[in-house]
Amino acid sequence: MAIIITEECINCGACEPECPNTAIYEGGVEWNYSDGTALAEIELEDGSAMDASEGQDPITGGAYGADGNELYYIVPTKCTECIGFHEEPQCAAVCPVDCCVPDPDVEEEEEDLLAKKAWLHAE
Repeated sequence: MAIIITEECINCGACEPECPNTAIYEGGVEWNYSDGTALAEIELEDGSAMDASEGQDPITGGAYGADGNELYYIVPTKCTECIGFHEEPQCAAVCPVDCCVPDPDVEEEEEDLLAKKAWLHAE
């Protein structure tokens, strides 16, 4: 499963640089698939394609951190829980308030996470 950032977030930013897939973004900031990956193009479900550097809307859930600011967020389609890179998710390892937790809505098996890593990094 992917990792999410809960409302306990204090917006310290410790997690963002630790992500090997660049799946963590500051609240309100657009994201794209090409950040931190080898992706140049994404095939969409309808068979069409889009440029991987095309900006995507920030992921929001209406949640705000303990400091009242919009939370950092993790893009689930880029999160591999650090499988293939580290023993544990690095965002959770460095978080001072333990707000990086498994997302119960995005469950994935280890083999799927490894396949996602290979797709993201053209392995």
